[in-house]
Amino acid sequence: MEIQRPVINLMVLHSQHDKSDNLSRRESLAGKSKWKISLSRSSSSSSSNNSPTKTEIPAEFLCPISGSLMSDPIIVSSGHSYERACVIASKTLGFTPNPPPDFSTVIPNLALKSAILSWCERRCFPPPKPLDSAAAEKLILTLMEKTPQRKVSVSEKELIKAIRDKPSVRLNHASTELDRRPNYFNSSSDESIASSSRTLQLTTKPSCFSSPSSGEIESLEPNLTPEEEALLTKLKSNRISEIEEALISIRRVTRIDESSRISLCTTRLISALKSLIVSRYATVQVNVTAVLVNLSLEKSNKVKIVRSGIVPPLIDVLKCGSVEAQEHSAGVIFSLALEDENKTAIGVLGGLEPLLHLIRVGTELTRHDSALALYHLSLVQSNRGKLVKLGAVQMLLGMVKLGQMIGRVLLILCNMASCPVSRPALLDSGGVECMVGVLRGDREVNESTRESCVAVLYGLSHDGGLRFKGLAMAANAVEELVKVERSGRERAKQKARRVLEVLRAKMEDDDSPENEEIDWEELLNSGDVSRSRFRLGGEKSCVISAEF
Repeated sequence: MEIQRPVINLMVLHSQHDKSDNLSRRESLAGKSKWKISLSRSSSSSSSNNSPTKTEIPAEFLCPISGSLMSDPIIVSSGHSYERACVIASKTLGFTPNPPPDFSTVIPNLALKSAILSWCERRCFPPPKPLDSAAAEKLILTLMEKTPQRKVSVSEKELIKAIRDKPSVRLNHASTELDRRPNYFNSSSDESIASSSRTLQLTTKPSCFSSPSSGEIESLEPNLTPEEEALLTKLKSNRISEIEEALISIRRVTRIDESSRISLCTTRLISALKSLIVSRYATVQVNVTAVLVNLSLEKSNKVKIVRSGIVPPLIDVLKCGSVEAQEHSAGVIFSLALEDENKTAIGVLGGLEPLLHLIRVGTELTRHDSALALYHLSLVQSNRGKLVKLGAVQMLLGMVKLGQMIGRVLLILCNMASCPVSRPALLDSGGVECMVGVLRGDREVNESTRESCVAVLYGLSHDGGLRFKGLAMAANAVEELVKVERSGRERAKQKARRVLEVLRAKMEDDDSPENEEIDWEELLNSGDVSRSRFRLGGEKSCVISAEF
């Protein structure tokens, strides 16, 4: 028994030790399980893994105050876009960010909001959450602590006091003659609108915000005029006849009266028109898009119309609207694309793809306006990248080979050739051979078309390297470029000579025997050849001879 007792004690101790090990192992596993569960349920952790970094987010999508993706962007009078909660908190706490904006008037930026949501959806990112007022005020207070307040000088204090004591004093206005934009549209065959002079307020506000009817003003909304109230009543009527009557009336007056285009381009009216764009009644759809064509003719209306969020329904009309409504919608997009500030927004909102479709299958007027819209939109590099992804290069080159709208299409290709993003796609798709074929005279073309072909080759020669040289030599481009250099227009001569110099420089670096067949010195220094020279890349992009 004495021998067995230590053995029993040892067995008991061993059993207790095993139990303690199992217990600690279970506790460890339980701790790991709890940690895993908390990780999967933690919104902050999951959002941080899926949220985009600031380097991935376009700068225009970020609020200048919070530095984060905007959920409810609004435009202030200075033209900047901010998160709504940040603007409200700044006004409440008296904070002025840098650069100092004007928070007296705010306009919802529906176009930017739609672009942000589309961007998040394409990249599988969760949409930005609205910033609550408490968090916004906390952010502003933090910024106020970090930002030193500017001291007001004595002279400024006196000026402020004088203005406060004498509020009836009015500032003088600077009167200037505004040059009328070239008339790109003819909404009526008998349209003849004389240029007018307008008085500009001596203020820092853009002209599109200086009018009391310029946007959805939330703080100082102007009262409805009797004319606008009557039109809005009819536009919101349940009777189609009243809606058509109002649209025809607006269409008629905005066709010939420039001042009416400005006064009627209010947020209330645009909002009413926006709801009618996708009407199931063809006549309503045609008239409302025609009204938008007329309103978009005025330069001060262009940005306002895009910011109202009217581009997405216009794109829907381009995709599945009636034939006549598509004509007007293409005209509206073309008109809006003339404004630099609208180019990126139209591309982001998906306007490029339906335009590429209509440039081939639309009516003559639709194809014409679609091509011009694509030309102006392709002036922006981000849109050129989108066009490459949509397969536009192959499609446009195919149209050139078939002789379809060759002049307009070449203008778009000039923009594509001037960009390092789209240039490789042109080289891959046989752009050099296609341009040389046009110069060779496979089809009868005018001098403007020949100049555009040379401009495309000139753009492709930039950073083309040996690849461009090989493609050019294979297409026998030297012979055609020499012809242009001798008998073409002056700008075409300069570009042709520059391409020849690029080819010569690259061939001199190549020791292949085939290069000995061409006497470059005799070719470039012949009496028929112009001696003019200019730096490579001295032109921003291809020079377009035709203006629209």
